[in-house]
Amino acid sequence: MKNVTETIFYVGVNDHDVDLFEGQYVVPNGMAYNSYVIKDEKTCVMDTVDIHKVDEWLANLEEVLGTAAPDYLVVQHMEPDHAGSIETFVNKYPDTTVVANSKIFGIMKQFFPKMELKNTLEVKEMSTLSLGSHTLTFVMAPMVHWPEVMVTYESSEKVLFVADGFGKFGALDVEEDWACEARRYYIGIVGKYGKPVQALLKKASTLDIAIICPLHGPVLTENLGYYIGLYDTWSSYRPESQGVMIYYSSVYGHTKDAAELLKSKLEAAGVPKAKVFDLARTDMAECVEDAFRYDTIVLASITYMGDVFTHMSTFIHNLVERDYQNRRIGIIENGTWAPTAAKVIKKSFENNKDITFCENTVTIKSALNDASEAQIEALAQELAAAYK
Repeated sequence: MKNVTETIFYVGVNDHDVDLFEGQYVVPNGMAYNSYVIKDEKTCVMDTVDIHKVDEWLANLEEVLGTAAPDYLVVQHMEPDHAGSIETFVNKYPDTTVVANSKIFGIMKQFFPKMELKNTLEVKEMSTLSLGSHTLTFVMAPMVHWPEVMVTYESSEKVLFVADGFGKFGALDVEEDWACEARRYYIGIVGKYGKPVQALLKKASTLDIAIICPLHGPVLTENLGYYIGLYDTWSSYRPESQGVMIYYSSVYGHTKDAAELLKSKLEAAGVPKAKVFDLARTDMAECVEDAFRYDTIVLASITYMGDVFTHMSTFIHNLVERDYQNRRIGIIENGTWAPTAAKVIKKSFENNKDITFCENTVTIKSALNDASEAQIEALAQELAAAYK
């Protein structure tokens, strides 16, 4: 098995059978479900894996443990992609002590109502557990991103086991950029909970951390400031990059034409980056990711039954429920007889913090004409001015 250190072993699994993580996120490169073993005077397993990969995981455990039973199983997070194999583990190793906080034990009973635990250890904030030369300290991390979550710090080797923190989409046998899939993972799954993440980062800043062991994605051992810095940016809702992301919902192509025209004008005006997304044909998680990554978005929608079009409505809902803030929004509306999309869009964000709407709103009635093209020019100049 792969060593994290000489005494900490990776026993997780790769899943290339999954196509939609959590039933909604496209994962073309699969997923990794991470689990670890700490070998000392006492042996400790850190989390389990999705039940669909339990046999492979148990084989990995046996490769490290041999015929010995582990002394402890630490459960940091009860989501089934990590906790789904607890009952199978307990049936195989009934004398192992299961370590968790009270909320974890409560949710564990909900998922496994017939499971009987012979030995348990309930921990609280800053509780410690000695394994010999290794000492585990448990730090509560509620709402990152479930209410029961905790993380675990091992002080002798300076390892932080971070549950779903610093996770990413993608199996570990695939080479890909960390930031792209970690960002999509964070914004999609954790993004609503920026304040709890900030609270956890504050706690983590008091620890001497050399290695970060997440439950998804690679073990992080170098340049930790880079990863922690991105998490600080994402959880603070600060833009990571400059650029205008243009999202459109179009039926007959006229609103699409407007979005493409705006993009060309922005590029001509020297905007750092301009990109167009067709919300009907682009992965929604990718759209949401870039909306949070960049400082400006433009929403271009037809008026549909007095509202915005279906895909635009879904997109806006994804932004609002994740506390989209500290951004600039431009609007292009289209309506043949009663364009109201701009009004709907502005109302949708009325409870979001620090949203600045562009002064120039583009209104199209059916198709572009000289007047609406002039409005697009004015919007492009307004947006470009922000980067000068």
